[in-house]
Amino acid sequence: MSRRLLVALLACCTLAAPPARAQSRPLDAALDPYIAKGMADWRIPGLAVTVVKDGRVVYAKGFGVLELGRPERVDAGTMFGMMSTTKAMTALAVAMLVDSGKVAWDDPVTKHLPWFQLKDPFVTRELRVRDLLLHNSGLGNADLLWVRGDLSTREILERVRLLEPSYSLRAGYVYQNIMYQAAGAVVEAASGMSWADFVKARIMAPLGMTRSEPTLQAVLDARHANVSAAHYEIDGAVRRIAESPVDPVPAAGSAWSTAEDVGKWMRFLLDSGRVDGRRLVSEASFRELFRPQHIVPADEFYPTARLTRPHFTTYSLGWFQQDYRGRFVAMHTGSIDGRTAIVGLMPDERIGVYVFGNLDHAEFRHALMWRVFDHYLGGAPRDWSTELLALYGGLAEQGRAARAARESRRVAGTAPSLPLAAYAGRYDHPVYADLAVTQEGDALSIAFGPAPENRGRLEHWHHDTFRARLGDGRGGWTWFTFRLGADGAVAAVRFEDQGALEFARRR
Repeated sequence: MSRRLLVALLACCTLAAPPARAQSRPLDAALDPYIAKGMADWRIPGLAVTVVKDGRVVYAKGFGVLELGRPERVDAGTMFGMMSTTKAMTALAVAMLVDSGKVAWDDPVTKHLPWFQLKDPFVTRELRVRDLLLHNSGLGNADLLWVRGDLSTREILERVRLLEPSYSLRAGYVYQNIMYQAAGAVVEAASGMSWADFVKARIMAPLGMTRSEPTLQAVLDARHANVSAAHYEIDGAVRRIAESPVDPVPAAGSAWSTAEDVGKWMRFLLDSGRVDGRRLVSEASFRELFRPQHIVPADEFYPTARLTRPHFTTYSLGWFQQDYRGRFVAMHTGSIDGRTAIVGLMPDERIGVYVFGNLDHAEFRHALMWRVFDHYLGGAPRDWSTELLALYGGLAEQGRAARAARESRRVAGTAPSLPLAAYAGRYDHPVYADLAVTQEGDALSIAFGPAPENRGRLEHWHHDTFRARLGDGRGGWTWFTFRLGADGAVAAVRFEDQGALEFARRR
């Protein structure tokens, strides 16, 4: 689809929109019981919700507890992770530098990062700053680089040069956190400030976001109180888990905030980049942030589109976009182990919604966003929570069926080809560094970097394939297959659940 056609489509959707007719029922009366029921249905320990309408924060509340088993309650000042909703701040930081003349959207990335390379020299030369923010660089998912826990931000970015492209530059779409960190590195190079310092000084401070931090480490260093804990459903029980820091790639999703502070953030966004009448970013750069720039295919967009049935799904600079009931919606979720967030803006109606949660992938966040939009657009209320429980329940059932199918293919009565000691050793991958297999008594263990969540005991599956429940077991089973060489010795191990990545035995 051409950009001209896409712009025309957006214009038609906006012009065709009927006037909004808000529900006569107060927002508190509509949302409070809905949230209470939704939290029970989705088993969410704690939640915070903020709604902005017509330039005012009209709703900012906390529900539930900071941590299961403890009495402390969530309120509008409770800190939660923003995760990938941070990406909008990274894009804004670039826009500010565009205004100052230090960066241009279509600068070659190498103008600011001469050391940055991709495997294809053509792509290295042609990659633009804008591309870093659009998930269209040609790279597939490479999050294993930062979830290892032992590579520095610079090392992660330098290893990108070893990644095989998944598609041609700008010819596809794959969500890519590391490219956002490359954008953060551009911010640092052009401003002379770290990405975290820039975001804190140039965005959070002017907006009065006094209970917000750019990284988890900053939250810990400041010793903030009233901070929510992360939770995950493991073996049917919701449990507290350790934090999973995004700090190695902060520009992709490391910021923290509160319901009160994100109200200030959304007011700024709904006022075209102004705070108290003062512009922090030019109107032209602000418009560029929200201009649809890349088509997102259906299988890469949110599953909720099966219910909202948009005519278009696009990505701009830090924002997913779609139409809903004739209105333009800009939105983005944030997810990391144990936490969820969502921000949704309906600029033509001057509505903003932000939801924080402290349970992994609790998709009630989507239900709340669409429920608030419906409240102001009028009409019969739709029970999004019930519909989404069915939708995501169906997706979970598909996952269970796939696991059952894998179980059915297990070959009974087999044994490893070699004694366990023969499998122990270190294994290397040119991009993803190393992993270690050790023998502990009568069993093998595996570790992919130092992070506890990437370690586990190997259990024989069949032939030379083993499986492990890594860390606290939150991810279920992960499979590893050892490959023997022509000499009969172990030559490599494949990380089956990560695209069968093969790590070669270190000699």
